[in-house]
Amino acid sequence: MGSKGAKKTTRNRLPTSKADHITAYLMILPAFAILAVFVLYPLYMAVTKSFTNWSFYGETQFVGFENYRQVIRNAYFQKSLVNSLKFVLILVPSQIFLAFLFAHAVKKLTGGFGTFVKVSIYVPTVIAGVVASVIFIFILDYRAGLVNQMLKVFGLPRMAYANNPLLATIAVCLVVIWLGFGYNTLVFYAGLLNIPKEYYEAAQVDGANAFEQLIKITLPSLKNIFVLVSINLVTGSLQLYDIPYMLTGGGPAQTTQTPMIYLLNNFRDMSKNMGLTLSGAILMMIIIGLCSSVVFRIISSEKSMDA
Repeated sequence: MGSKGAKKTTRNRLPTSKADHITAYLMILPAFAILAVFVLYPLYMAVTKSFTNWSFYGETQFVGFENYRQVIRNAYFQKSLVNSLKFVLILVPSQIFLAFLFAHAVKKLTGGFGTFVKVSIYVPTVIAGVVASVIFIFILDYRAGLVNQMLKVFGLPRMAYANNPLLATIAVCLVVIWLGFGYNTLVFYAGLLNIPKEYYEAAQVDGANAFEQLIKITLPSLKNIFVLVSINLVTGSLQLYDIPYMLTGGGPAQTTQTPMIYLLNNFRDMSKNMGLTLSGAILMMIIIGLCSSVVFRIISSEKSMDA
């Protein structure tokens, strides 16, 4: 039945002329040209240069996988990967849980107050990571920070977050969560609004309680939202750079150093060739791609329940 319908649809299509095909190719040509110039060609150059000892001031020689071997065996790079995994395990579940929970609260708010709350939680999203880091530096500063001033008032010892690995990690996570909270909440909020009310009404008639409605209606309906948010959070956590760099500089003792900070340090080190930096960047691209694929496998994307 389905194949007959497909054949019928195909037969009813209007024939396309050669001019139509040329027009279509001309329409996509600018997009393909931009992709080729700013993505494909730089990627090709980065991959080819990563197999050399290329630098700005010397001769280039082919070294094969030597750059990749040095990067993989580098203790600082290994430490940065462990730190990235730590940030992923902390930031992804916490942001999904907080955003999903608060989206339900926002859904129940109406009128002007509801609009005010939505705008307020989204404002940090438009703040650059560098600016947000500076704000939190003023809040957490050892001498004049707001937190330490409050601790001083209550007779408690000050916190030197930049010298404490645990506090430094918490500080970085707080800034990241604050910046992404509004966007993730509104994404979940939009997904909740897209679930037909009839589903919940039918479930209530059948005697389903709130928890059962959550498990059997809300979560399955938001599967694609979870995929989107999870991919964004995983890739974003693996690419953390500006916030830990501004807050802690990767310290103390490299406990908040991320691969991106490691690559920056390599780039600034004149004793190392650019091939090392490029090979590290290619490795991170592969790792991020593999992590994204794993997320897609764990949370399979499907059509909505209405499809």
